[in-house]
Amino acid sequence: MTLAARSAEQDATDIPGVPLQLMELENPHQRPPARHLYSRICAFLSKYSLMLAVVMLIAIIVCVQYQVVGRYVFNDTPTWAEGLALQLVLYVTALGVAVGVRDAGHIGLESLVSLLPESLRLKVEVLIHALVAAFGAIMASSGWTWTVLKWTDMKPMLHIPVGADYLALVVAGVLIVLFSIEHIVALLRGEEVVPAWN
Repeated sequence: MTLAARSAEQDATDIPGVPLQLMELENPHQRPPARHLYSRICAFLSKYSLMLAVVMLIAIIVCVQYQVVGRYVFNDTPTWAEGLALQLVLYVTALGVAVGVRDAGHIGLESLVSLLPESLRLKVEVLIHALVAAFGAIMASSGWTWTVLKWTDMKPMLHIPVGADYLALVVAGVLIVLFSIEHIVALLRGEEVVPAWN
């Protein structure tokens, strides 16, 4: 390859103002994206969990606005609006936490792990995802125990079981386990989990 052709090829792959060598330093362990069936199922779950969380977030805003208008305009505070908003906050948080696990949205010390040799780095990353999966399993198991225990108690404002509060933990725990397994499978196959919103 001639010097001019090599220069043209490098210019085509560069981001304006960022040399190719700097891009390689920023992500030296680039892997191909995971495209197997399990990863596609997890991407589907992640994407629609995020969409459902956005819909619930809009519903929370509507509930709070309805309560404010009812209180200050009509002097009639709807008691169910606050209870529904609090209920929805639990599920928005649960779905957001789970999607954050899949899409690497949580805070981590990745700079330390990336400095390790490839073989050791792979083992540490698998261990991290296995520990996150164990945490998700404990969350789902504990949440299910409390859901069953509190299912017969009813909330006075919403007339729904108190156990519905703890069901959010079950949803989050199950999704965290599924997404952590996806990361482990991708690591063992030499692939990268691509965020569902990309």
